[in-house]
Amino acid sequence: MPQWFLYFLFYSFAGYLLEKAFARLIRSPNQVRKCFLLLPLCPVYGLAMTAVLALVPEGTGPAERMLLGGAICTAVEYLVHLFYERAFGVQFWNYSGLRGHIQGRVCPQFSLIWGVLSAAAAQWIQPAAARLAAWTPPALTYGLWLLLAADCVLTAALLRCCRDPERLAWPAALAQIRASSQSNTS
Repeated sequence: MPQWFLYFLFYSFAGYLLEKAFARLIRSPNQVRKCFLLLPLCPVYGLAMTAVLALVPEGTGPAERMLLGGAICTAVEYLVHLFYERAFGVQFWNYSGLRGHIQGRVCPQFSLIWGVLSAAAAQWIQPAAARLAAWTPPALTYGLWLLLAADCVLTAALLRCCRDPERLAWPAALAQIRASSQSNTS
């Protein structure tokens, strides 16, 4: 179903914007985004929100939606973190410094935020996302699939080679590609 793919992209991009805003808000010394993909997407947000949309029944009340959303998003966040560690040997986030964390992968503070964000998104943002997905032409959806697939392959190669998420910023990624191509030609 193409609309689920488009929801994933929409919420991944929204998560990217949220991460950038949060880094600025807290005046983080590290303003480089830490996402899996080179595209401006944070897939953990896209996966978490599509899981919430798929698993939380229509008509669920706000409090229950917040609790279920927080639990679902936390489970997705844990699994995505575990995947990044096992597949690529990298960590994109580490909550070890926060009270109540589980292996640095998830923590109660962000579970609460996930719950609030997912309930708010399901209530107020999802109707617009659904309209956008319905409007998107199939050819554009297919092009987005191809772009995402190419990006996943390139990102996986960069992470396997470097084991450094900081390399996913465009300047560092281009430098790594150039260095790899030069070493292959020598």
